[in-house]
Amino acid sequence: MTNQKKLRSAAWFDTPEYYGFSRKAWLRSEGLGSHIFHGKPVIGICNSWSELNNCNLHLRQVAEAVKRGVWVGGGVPLEFPTISLGEMFLRPTSMLLRNLMAMDVEESIRANPLDGVVLLCGCDKTTPAQLMGAISAGIPAILVPGGPMLGGLWRNQKLGAGTDGRRLFDQYRRGELGPREWSEIEGAIARSAGHCAVMGTASTMACVVEAMGMTLPGCAAIPAVDSRRYEIAERSGMRIVEMVKEDLTPSRILTRQAIENGVTAMMALGGSTNAVVHLLAIARRAGVALQLDDFDVISRRTPTLANVKPSGEYLMEDFFAAGGVPALLMRIRELLNGDCLTVNGKTLAQNLEAAACWNEEIIRPLDRPLSQQGAIAVLRGNLCPDGAVIKQSAASPALLRHRGPAYVFENYEHMREQIDSPDLPVDEKTVLVMKNCGPKGAPGFPEWGHIPIPKRLLERGVQDVVRISDARMSGTSFGTIVLHVAPESAVGGPLAAVRTGDEVTLDVESRLLQLEISNDELEARLAQFVPPPPHYQRGYGKLFLDHVTQAHLGCDFDFL
Repeated sequence: MTNQKKLRSAAWFDTPEYYGFSRKAWLRSEGLGSHIFHGKPVIGICNSWSELNNCNLHLRQVAEAVKRGVWVGGGVPLEFPTISLGEMFLRPTSMLLRNLMAMDVEESIRANPLDGVVLLCGCDKTTPAQLMGAISAGIPAILVPGGPMLGGLWRNQKLGAGTDGRRLFDQYRRGELGPREWSEIEGAIARSAGHCAVMGTASTMACVVEAMGMTLPGCAAIPAVDSRRYEIAERSGMRIVEMVKEDLTPSRILTRQAIENGVTAMMALGGSTNAVVHLLAIARRAGVALQLDDFDVISRRTPTLANVKPSGEYLMEDFFAAGGVPALLMRIRELLNGDCLTVNGKTLAQNLEAAACWNEEIIRPLDRPLSQQGAIAVLRGNLCPDGAVIKQSAASPALLRHRGPAYVFENYEHMREQIDSPDLPVDEKTVLVMKNCGPKGAPGFPEWGHIPIPKRLLERGVQDVVRISDARMSGTSFGTIVLHVAPESAVGGPLAAVRTGDEVTLDVESRLLQLEISNDELEARLAQFVPPPPHYQRGYGKLFLDHVTQAHLGCDFDFL
């Protein structure tokens, strides 16, 4: 380590007082001799493995591959756990705990004798939480996402978990599928470890992180059970040792230009609306003043090219076979900041020199995009003065300009009670509005925004209506759905003033979301607003309610 920065871990081990001796003695109790640590960087392997998170279930094996790489690279790997956030089981939502996981990661890194860290993630919130924590901890870090699961197979249909599950569930609600078929689908749609096999939030975040330079090139889209996932994990372990020697920290990689590359990639991918919230939080951790309107500027100049569900037709394993993230970035390289440094020590432009696309139907050329603009549009208007978002690439074109009467659900429970009522007074022109589903109102900002199509409309063949809420939506979902309305209704945002029968205008081309009442009437209604009682009086829940920011600021804690 001549002429190198002194290792951070030396402050724990290379000290003359008693604790230098005792720390090495405790490691010897693990079978690690003191000679192992002489001049070698200690590499933490931050593992979000959990049996309560099928997306990350294989990360134990991925960790073993990383350890091999660290040993080969000349470092000492020490694996440690953090909480794991699985979308399927956590109530009311894993988003309530994203910031807690980020704090867990940050403090675990900061408190331990680590010179660098490899972040093992995969499910929706684990990737941004780990990256947020690592940015704040400030030591060299590299991500190894777990990769997508294999596509489902049922009666010669290829299924993407989440997207096709929702589509088939509507068929089940209409009576087109019986209990036997539904049971078969249950056993066939998610057939391996790994995150959802569509361009949901997990896939989007993995791809965006690669575009920002925080994974090795080509890492994001490798299927979870593909042997190449373990090979790139091993190479990531080797590389982090070199990154420690180079003092290549996240702050050197995650510049404003790199984060803009991530936003651009998200738009071209047909990415999840959830990525907007996560990127806002990640940017603020990196000291970058990213704004919601920056997303719209980038969206207007970036075509959607990834023909992957829910915006397109294919699955993530097809996207990987077509060339993955490098092929997509190669297509839009003129829109990217090619000089940005990445974790392999090369610039983004250098990494794209060998990129190739092997299937132009899956990763479209610029002259044949899925759409001329990016996946997500940012809306403004009197209903969302701080903004709202819509995934225009997965919406119905006929509904992107629409005016209709609102039918209001006061909260999620109200919606669930009424949505299948045969007497629900709605038709295809109705705008479904749901309140109290935001960061404070739900609480935790859950994925409740995919309001089901009312059963009476499904039975008439209606497949989409305009839906508006202050909730989030799973990245696997689809439809003409406005989300992240800010400020949320629970803090007295204009959404709180909407009443059944009010006319609402959505005009995506004009980026407008408008409640068609006078300003005086809106102000009078809001003057009568009474905030709901807090959901929590103690513990982490109270901390969340007291300090979480609104959607347009990333929903991080104000003190972080």
